[in-house]
Amino acid sequence: MEKLDLLNFFVFQDPSPILGRSLKIAVDVKNLVKVYPGNVVALRGLNFKVFEGEIYGLIGPNGAGKTTTLRIIATLLKPTSGDVRVFGISVLSDPIKIRRQIAYLPEDAGGYKRLTGREFIELMARIRFKESRDREEYVEEAMRIADLKEAIDRRIEGYSKGMKRRLLLATVLAAKPKLAILDEPTSGLDVLQSLKIREVIKNYNKTYGVTVLLSSHNMLEVEFLSHRVGMIFKGAMVAEGPPKELKELSGASNLEEVFRFFIGREVAV
Repeated sequence: MEKLDLLNFFVFQDPSPILGRSLKIAVDVKNLVKVYPGNVVALRGLNFKVFEGEIYGLIGPNGAGKTTTLRIIATLLKPTSGDVRVFGISVLSDPIKIRRQIAYLPEDAGGYKRLTGREFIELMARIRFKESRDREEYVEEAMRIADLKEAIDRRIEGYSKGMKRRLLLATVLAAKPKLAILDEPTSGLDVLQSLKIREVIKNYNKTYGVTVLLSSHNMLEVEFLSHRVGMIFKGAMVAEGPPKELKELSGASNLEEVFRFFIGREVAV
């Protein structure tokens, strides 16, 4: 496949035909720029929207700006310029109000090593909920998702990377946030664990209407989960749309081939 000029990108903005309803905007990223010290440009006027009830996947090579974007949306990092509105609220004006409506799973999340898995879940329950009934339901659901069996009562410091990931993802999804921001959600998991987590994410999106914004290097995972996909390269949006339409447009059979079509063979995923 030939390399495509980055200026000639294709954008599909409205996913309502895919989800079968008129949609409100959950995340509105406008002209987002982030420059780190040393004049390192991470984002160059990035624009995209995520609609309520949608699973939106961000993909791109290392250093494309995916994690920077997610951290800004999660109100953990301030943009150099531009803005993001989450459910109509600017990350610049009221980040605290946004945090009450979202849950964020960073790629490098750790956990409190000296706590057991159960104690960690109970701690998150106390942080998130005031009512004891809500806390109990949260703990029960998080333990079900994590599925750590007897290991739930062992200290987190003895967990494998996959066990930690399942525990942390469980604490995010069990909260049933309006928006779940997931950076590499199945990182460190084996194939069977990854399949289970993908089904959990899809179920939470469908059953509870949780809007999901995720980033992953696993193209199969992104294609399976996402209603729409945004491809970022050098801090800008290169292509955006439903996986099926992007494949048809590029003559590709899978998302990896779509990625090569839009960004070029020389870019390693």
